[in-house]
Amino acid sequence: MYQAFLIKYSEIGIKGKNRYIFEDALRSRVTEKLQRCQGEFKVEKEQGRIYVEASGGFDAEEITGALTKVFGIAGICPVVLLEKEFEALKTGVLRYLKEEFADTKQTFKVKAKRSDKDYPRTSPEICMDLGEAIIEECGNMTVDVHNPDIYVNIEIRSEAYVYVKSIKGPGGMPVGTSGQAMLLLSGGIDSPVAGYMIAKRGVRVHAVYFHAPPYTSERAKQKVVDLARIISEYTGPIQLHIINFTEIQMYIYDKCPHDELTIIMRRYMMKIAEELAVMSDCEALITGESIGQVASQTTKSLSVTNEVCHMPVFRPLIAFDKQDIIQLAEKIGTFETSIQPYEDCCTIFVAKHPVTKPVLEKIKKSEKKLEDKIEEMVGCAVKEREVLRIR
Repeated sequence: MYQAFLIKYSEIGIKGKNRYIFEDALRSRVTEKLQRCQGEFKVEKEQGRIYVEASGGFDAEEITGALTKVFGIAGICPVVLLEKEFEALKTGVLRYLKEEFADTKQTFKVKAKRSDKDYPRTSPEICMDLGEAIIEECGNMTVDVHNPDIYVNIEIRSEAYVYVKSIKGPGGMPVGTSGQAMLLLSGGIDSPVAGYMIAKRGVRVHAVYFHAPPYTSERAKQKVVDLARIISEYTGPIQLHIINFTEIQMYIYDKCPHDELTIIMRRYMMKIAEELAVMSDCEALITGESIGQVASQTTKSLSVTNEVCHMPVFRPLIAFDKQDIIQLAEKIGTFETSIQPYEDCCTIFVAKHPVTKPVLEKIKKSEKKLEDKIEEMVGCAVKEREVLRIR
């Protein structure tokens, strides 16, 4: 039934003179996403709208499913293409409405727009004449100009574009329009959601995972790769850096007080993540931290952790309850993977009674015990990292 798809955006529309940059980025992302769908597609930008014209045995549900994962899209409208000669248009609209809404009572309103100003009917005339025909031919449909169940949208271009349905998109901004950031990605519930949320604001996401063999298994590593693959459906390709963190963790474990272990390890993770971020032309770090969720996420702990960073740290989940985060994880499809029972390095080395109100001067004093070898170990871990391109 459908031969094209109208892509609506909202926030992009208020960008003024720079709007074309965001429109072009959205068009590019749509084109990239549709490369994985069956069929042939032509993506056009015209007068503040983006259209996808489809051919070649495509699946409309597959296309809409793919487009609902493209940030920047507010709505996706499957379009029926009809001849714009009025009698042919009227016949096609009536046939479409009868097929689509044959068994349900609907109130409707016709909305018309002419890109072709040479068309012999004005927009009000199209609305009036089509509305009259719908009332006469479709006994289950009545007019409601104030609060209709459906809008019958008609756009007169080279052909007549007719659409009724609007499928909700994810919103946000096109990926790549707001710079790049490095996500500290663990195998838990929170960090994949944090990456999704920052990508929704147009940030291209890179990621780093801290692996600790043999204390963490290859299955734990694969779980993180799987999580990166799931969120890449929304973010586009992700460069995943895998750091072997075992020697650094054991060195900290041997030299530092165990109640400070989590904070000190976290500080070195942030240092390494920032180094990788600089190497990858990122402008910020992303974490999945939420105030008070664990000992390393008290306001005091976060302050001490932040002290090692020179670039901004984005924490989009900072005020979320755990149930809020779980609901988002379920929505984007990461939850079932996140709860697989393969622990990461952070959970393996947690002290029985970790400090919740660390004092920066005391933490720095403890870190002095690491000075003999830690910089060399960090440099070696960065140099020998594994890098995967996830898509």
